[in-house]
Amino acid sequence: MGKVSPLNTVVVIVGAGIVFLGLNIGLGGIKTLGWQSTRDFISITDTATFNSQDSHIRFIGGVWFGVGALFIIGGFAMNSFRSILIALSAIIAFAGLFRLNGMNAEVIFSSAILPSLVFELVGFPLLACWLIVSGKRFE
Repeated sequence: MGKVSPLNTVVVIVGAGIVFLGLNIGLGGIKTLGWQSTRDFISITDTATFNSQDSHIRFIGGVWFGVGALFIIGGFAMNSFRSILIALSAIIAFAGLFRLNGMNAEVIFSSAILPSLVFELVGFPLLACWLIVSGKRFE
């Protein structure tokens, strides 16, 4: 294996963070495993509806876990995964725009959401650009 670049390291770290988030939601559902906050932020008034929505959230957590796994793999197999990582970075940036749909500035710009939003709308486009530029050096 060749020299490990800063880009490879960043991609693996990003992937590990996404895997962490995916496991927290995928295994913990709506209530999460409590790795980011307490689990007692919700009360269930309709068990059947909660259970079906919880199942959907667990699926989304599993998808997020898979995205993180692709970043980790891509950090070790950059040449083969570069286009996938660029596409995933673009998807994550686009998905970050969906947060704005809530139109609640107090929530969007809170300390609980703003760091994620900045990563999504600024960090991932920058990562995609870095991946594109670094790939052109090898063409």
